Amino acid sequence: MIKNYIGDSNFEDTGFSYTLSLISGKYKMVILYCLMEFEIVRYSELKRYICSISHKTLSNALKELEKDKLILRKEYPQIPPKVEYSLSNKGKSLMEILDQLCIWGEQNKE
Repeated sequence: MIKNYIGDSNFEDTGFSYTLSLISGKYKMVILYCLMEFEIVRYSELKRYICSISHKTLSNALKELEKDKLILRKEYPQIPPKVEYSLSNKGKSLMEILDQLCIWGEQNKE
């Protein structure tokens, strides 16, 4: 199936490569999954949900996901600052694929 997408072009030019570039990394899919499950999530909630992630890594992953237009960041002008994250329409369109990965994992884990 992948062969049909690659054809004569380089791997970097494929849709598969583009998709991987958006969700690559240890935590991006976990963040997207969390937003899929809980819809609107604050930074501190994400940090609690993904215990092993450092603040710097979480911050960088969120910035990359926002730059790639997979998530939306809403900042409230108050003290202390309040920031909420949610899936964009582009991010929501990726959820069917992530859901299929979850189903596959449940069916094939030992």
